[in-house]
Amino acid sequence: MNFSTCALPGLVVIEPRVFEDSRGYFYEAYNEAVFAAQGIANRFVQDNQSQSTYGVIRGLHFQRPPHAQAKLIRVMEGTILDVVVDIRPDSPTFGQHFSLELSAANRRQLFIPAGFAHGFSVLSPTAAILYKCDHLYNKESEGGIRYNDPSLAIDWKVNVAEATVSERDAQLPLFSDLRATFTA
Repeated sequence: MNFSTCALPGLVVIEPRVFEDSRGYFYEAYNEAVFAAQGIANRFVQDNQSQSTYGVIRGLHFQRPPHAQAKLIRVMEGTILDVVVDIRPDSPTFGQHFSLELSAANRRQLFIPAGFAHGFSVLSPTAAILYKCDHLYNKESEGGIRYNDPSLAIDWKVNVAEATVSERDAQLPLFSDLRATFTA
């Protein structure tokens, strides 16, 4: 596997070594020892999977400590634009975002440590996303940032005016309203 760091500290893009032949392909998506050797020693305790159609935007979601989650994201079908926002108040990249296309074809994964809000938009007709979390979901700890916050200026690569967004996500607070409420 190839592990690459990103402009926002803690984010890691993982590209697996794929073995292809006339039967299809095989790759190792996760190996605890290999990840730990690269500094990712999180113990994943929950797998989530979602399926969405073109133009869906989900997020930006996070959980507050002590239930903050690190995630390992990969796409099983289709293509998404995966987006994260650094919400760690002491980080030099606080308030900055990073985006990356993840797809079944490119087989990339994104490791997101705790302290980031996460979301994605669907760029293909459908997409199925699988993500591992290192803490169990806790409803009382959930939080989020509105996907179309003008201060973040995220290009979701879909027409935001025609995007499908849940009522809950459309009502999330702006980033500026979270500065005093999130603690790392």
